[in-house]
Amino acid sequence: MTDAKTGQTTLNLAEIMARLQDRKLPPVDKWNPDFCGDIDMRIARDGTWYYMGSPIGRKRMVKLFSTVIRRDDDKYFLVTPVEKLGITVDDAPFVAVEADIYEPGPNQSIVFRTNVDDEAIAGPDNPIRVESDPKTGEPSPYVLVRKNLWALIARPVFYRLVDSGEERVIDGKTVLGINSRGQFFVIGSLDAAD
Repeated sequence: MTDAKTGQTTLNLAEIMARLQDRKLPPVDKWNPDFCGDIDMRIARDGTWYYMGSPIGRKRMVKLFSTVIRRDDDKYFLVTPVEKLGITVDDAPFVAVEADIYEPGPNQSIVFRTNVDDEAIAGPDNPIRVESDPKTGEPSPYVLVRKNLWALIARPVFYRLVDSGEERVIDGKTVLGINSRGQFFVIGSLDAAD
């Protein structure tokens, strides 16, 4: 389908779901090579990948590396069938840079796209969670993209979710949340004491 205003090709939810099912990623969770040590690679909180202190400017290279990242406990690794290399991740390995709401209303689905073009449909298999800084109260929202790999939801995307959110009372507290694939995700408290 083509959007009449922008001329861009848009996909419906069924097409996105089919594309996600067809996507083949390396089976990094099945590979168990020996640990080869840490390398000087870091993913910054804004999603920029660095090697030896310099940003990796080739998006295709970053996308390739992003397909072989794995998290074991609280450590991140690039894994191949023969190597396991430790890397540093400042916050989350991905950043959700877009969110589209399909079929707005009680049966809506929220499709996130990350900085490395991964897609995830929020729901039971891809939950949204929000952590708050204990000192400042600033929220850090995340969506699960792949097994044990989260994306930090970029601030403009989070504001869009807030704008599309709905109030509910849960356990006597008024909260703001958003629904996707039949699951309600709390994204903030509306009670003054919280």
